Amino acid sequence: MPDSSCGAVIHDRQRFEFNKLQKRLRRFVGEAIADYRMIEDGDRVMVCLSGGKDSYSLLELLLSIRQNAPVRFDVVAVNLDQKQPGFPAHVLPDYLRSKGIDFHIIEQDTYSVVKRVVPEGQTTCGLCSRLRRGALYSYAAANGITKIALGHHRDDILETFFLNLFHGGTLKAMPPKLLSDDRRHIVIRPLAYCKESDLAIYAEGKQFPIIPCNLCGSQENLQRQAMKEMLKEWRKRYPGRIDSIFTALKNVAPSQLADHALFDFANLEALRNQPASRTEPDLAAGLDILSR
Repeated sequence: MPDSSCGAVIHDRQRFEFNKLQKRLRRFVGEAIADYRMIEDGDRVMVCLSGGKDSYSLLELLLSIRQNAPVRFDVVAVNLDQKQPGFPAHVLPDYLRSKGIDFHIIEQDTYSVVKRVVPEGQTTCGLCSRLRRGALYSYAAANGITKIALGHHRDDILETFFLNLFHGGTLKAMPPKLLSDDRRHIVIRPLAYCKESDLAIYAEGKQFPIIPCNLCGSQENLQRQAMKEMLKEWRKRYPGRIDSIFTALKNVAPSQLADHALFDFANLEALRNQPASRTEPDLAAGLDILSR
């Protein structure tokens, strides 16, 4: 007869590994929130729920962290129904009601706008993103939302960094915390320290009812997909490289780059007779004093 205890051992091991993953993700989210002071006492946090693995994970992890958080904050899930043909509009409300989660569905036909404006075969992501952002910002302004939480993870941040580096001529990525251009909204990315691969396993283990985005199809030829493949190859060939690159984004030395608008290279001569400084902050502080 088959040994049923073997299956039980495998199941227990899987449960143990999944619990470790949950704890790791909660720790990463907690560290990101603390490092960037993303959430404060009394905040009303709007989680932008798309129906994908990342936003589901963000919502679940924030609700879990809230139970033992040192500050009190509210969480509301908000989804934008873009009126895509065939979109299963019942899935998110059914899931959120089953979990007893406060939520709101914004109904706005951005699908028709995108299809009308963007020529067939061209990338729709840019316009779609702007329309979504406008709808979500408007809801936040009208409903006392103090923080807007997005489900971007570490891989999204790195992909954006290389997109800007290779195609935009700028050194910038997605900041973990952002003030909107009109200075009315603060956007946070609590998953900033989380790997996409971990979130995929987490979402599968939680059995979230995933809703794929079919507005634009897979668009495998997009530049972002090329960045994703590049990072995937680096992970296989050069263990630790991705971790090092992400750490570099948190350790920027303006005096060692070439942006004269960011660092006062023109006045370095004035520092020649000043005491030597080995740290970037000290040198920047010295230039600041001279400019007063």
